[in-house]
Amino acid sequence: MKDGKLNSSIKYVKRNWQLYLFFTLPGLLLTIIFKYIPMGGILIAFEDFNPMRGIFGSEWVGLEHFRRFLSSPDFMTYLVNTLKLSVYGLLWGFPVPIVLALLLNRIRRKSLQKKVQLIIYAPNFISVIVLCGMIFIFLSPVGPVNKLFGTSINFMTMPEAFRSIYIASGIWQGAGWASIMYTAALANSSPELTEAAVIDGASIFQQILNVDLPAIKSIIVIQFILQAGNIMSLGFEKAYALQTSLNIPTSEILPTYVYKLGLQMGDYSFSTAVGLFNSVINVILLILVNTIVKKLNDGEGI
Repeated sequence: MKDGKLNSSIKYVKRNWQLYLFFTLPGLLLTIIFKYIPMGGILIAFEDFNPMRGIFGSEWVGLEHFRRFLSSPDFMTYLVNTLKLSVYGLLWGFPVPIVLALLLNRIRRKSLQKKVQLIIYAPNFISVIVLCGMIFIFLSPVGPVNKLFGTSINFMTMPEAFRSIYIASGIWQGAGWASIMYTAALANSSPELTEAAVIDGASIFQQILNVDLPAIKSIIVIQFILQAGNIMSLGFEKAYALQTSLNIPTSEILPTYVYKLGLQMGDYSFSTAVGLFNSVINVILLILVNTIVKKLNDGEGI
């Protein structure tokens, strides 16, 4: 049966190859030009790159920049800061969109549901810099938070508070938008199963556990694998914007380190080596997490 469908699909593509070529060629060209050709830039990580000589004229140094990075006294500090920020963000932030979607699905009045969705989606459209400015204002010694508790603490100068601020603000900004796909999946779940569970006397928690969660199980698995595989891919913008001279011990992560070395200090080769190290770790984590999830989930992964 599957072979018959496959053969018919192949025949259809052969018969309409001009149409497929017309629609796929622009996207394919854009992907090659802007995604694959720039990959040649990773050669800089293995050279003592000189902009005047170019990639092919610069001196080849092999793994020297990687050795320099791994032997640096700051290596473990930046790596641990990056991992803590990412892992804590994943552990605390990943369940929130799922919980929001499950709660939204329980709102039976569609007009009220749309209003709530609008409110929780809105923070996603605030730019990172504006968000960081809001955080500095709210947490300043004369800001609303300190006025509420009658204190005058400058939270942005406290290294121990940086991770909590970073993660909490990220959840507030992105959780609502991230819940969209879970909400869409729940909208397509079978209402008959919910009605049957209600007739059987299932509580709301039991309905969520036995009807709603199985409906979004595959999406949860895929999202977890993708997010776990990007543990080392923190964007530098927010961490850099929230950085102060006093919270550097916890706010300096690999992406901000790469930015400062590459763009501010002009050490292109070393910063490229650090960025490549990041990417390799991400690929390893993606494969590892996918393998583990497949074993725990009866072969279901990506």
